[in-house]
Amino acid sequence: MKANPSKNLGFPDPRLAGADGLLAAGGNLELHTLLNAYQSGIFPWFNEDQPILWWSPDPRAVLFTQDIHISRSLRRFIRKTELTLSCDQDFHGVLEGCAQSRAQQKEPGTWITGDMKAAYNRLFENNHAHSVEVWNKNQLVGGLYGVSIGRMFFAESMFSTIDNASKLALVSVCKHLQQAGFTLIDCQVSSPHLLTMGAREISRDEYLQRLERAVAIPTEQTAWVTWPNRLDL
Repeated sequence: MKANPSKNLGFPDPRLAGADGLLAAGGNLELHTLLNAYQSGIFPWFNEDQPILWWSPDPRAVLFTQDIHISRSLRRFIRKTELTLSCDQDFHGVLEGCAQSRAQQKEPGTWITGDMKAAYNRLFENNHAHSVEVWNKNQLVGGLYGVSIGRMFFAESMFSTIDNASKLALVSVCKHLQQAGFTLIDCQVSSPHLLTMGAREISRDEYLQRLERAVAIPTEQTAWVTWPNRLDL
């Protein structure tokens, strides 16, 4: 199904997605288009040589913030590590780190293209996207980024150049968002790594119901600027 390429892009009902989760192709990555997509349970995911592809898979991978699994070894690492955390201090660096990681993995459908980078930078400039950075002294060694609407966080990608850095970022996100009243993180599609961290799959219908409630709850941007530089377990 071709999406309308105009700036006032509307989406089909996400329940009309095919068995593989593909809902529509085409359109644009304008700010309002992406916000409309996320609030509708839809996200973009495509390769450099493809049109913009829009997805709404069933089942949907999610992580309830209270369900984050911290293994004993990771807990020991967190207690002893000298790595530090920040939020929204180097969104561009996290975006580039995720793009390089995805390119090195050479996984189909996971490229963060130049157009995608520009689109998420616009979301960040308008306080809709956020990043969590993991630092080894002054060197960025991991992080994640995603989109926040209401009390829903849509995790997009994460990367790590040293062991446990991306896990540290994910645990920090869950703990911080839980304190800010967020209960659910959208992980889009499951992976063995996410499942070991506590993610699970729910039906698309359940996801859409939870999504509708979460995005309707206003939240203050200050929830993102009080990020501690260490994770206290």
